[in-house]
Amino acid sequence: MTFSAEDFAKALEQHDYHFQTGSVVQGMVIAMDSDGAYVDIGGKAAAFLPLREASLKRLSHLEDVLTAGDSYDFLVIRDQDADGQVLLSLRQLQLQALWEKLATWQADNATLEVKVTGTNKGGVLADVEGLRAFIPRSHLLAADDLEALVGQTLRVSLLEVSPERNKLVLSQRQAARSQAMATLEIGQLVEGTITGLKPFGAFVEFDGVTGLLHINQISKSYVDSIAHLFQIGQSIKTVIVDLDDVRQRISLSTKVLEKYPGEMLKDMPTVMATAEDRHQNVAELLAEREA
Repeated sequence: MTFSAEDFAKALEQHDYHFQTGSVVQGMVIAMDSDGAYVDIGGKAAAFLPLREASLKRLSHLEDVLTAGDSYDFLVIRDQDADGQVLLSLRQLQLQALWEKLATWQADNATLEVKVTGTNKGGVLADVEGLRAFIPRSHLLAADDLEALVGQTLRVSLLEVSPERNKLVLSQRQAARSQAMATLEIGQLVEGTITGLKPFGAFVEFDGVTGLLHINQISKSYVDSIAHLFQIGQSIKTVIVDLDDVRQRISLSTKVLEKYPGEMLKDMPTVMATAEDRHQNVAELLAEREA
């Protein structure tokens, strides 16, 4: 029994190729033109990779990312049509990998550098390896002139990574805080500015981060009112008594600088003026406590 070329062609036509949408296939690039690339994935017709699906970044020439004769992994984004042609994507495979990488970075509290590409009423837009991200105005270190940030490179951390909603939100403030936290130590004397007053304590900003001077850490004596003691914009020297890296919280104290209970309430200027000298003893005590 012989098997002619015509028989082979008929058998090939009857063969049912299954290239399911969403599956990953390997194929060899056999030809390229201005619209896309033709890829041999073992089907009865060459699959097609549109130019827009060749990369996360905008391309002018396929030769920037593909080489004729080389094999690559592709994502099937449309099953074969009437002519047996399958539509492929490299972009969406790269997108999946990028979202996974971003989720890992977020879990590790990693920071990255991004370039600001534009603005909107709520903040600025940035590029993350070809993916558009948003940095809210409240999470920028300098938000007075958003247009001035366009073209600048900012170090940011990841606030929200949501591939389901195609949403990537970044924070420059949080990244600065993470970097600053890494340089801080318990027992360190810092000088900052009071930026907020609450019944439970005062918020102190220093070196781009904010710590809490709790009402119980102001003095060894009872403090009945924060508002009567401090004011917004006031300079103050405090000692770091606790660092919570997970929640990125900084606890401050001035009572450790007191020579007697209530000194912060009776003679705060003297405590502040001699804080450096007093701090030497405080640092030694805190070091002993940590040992």
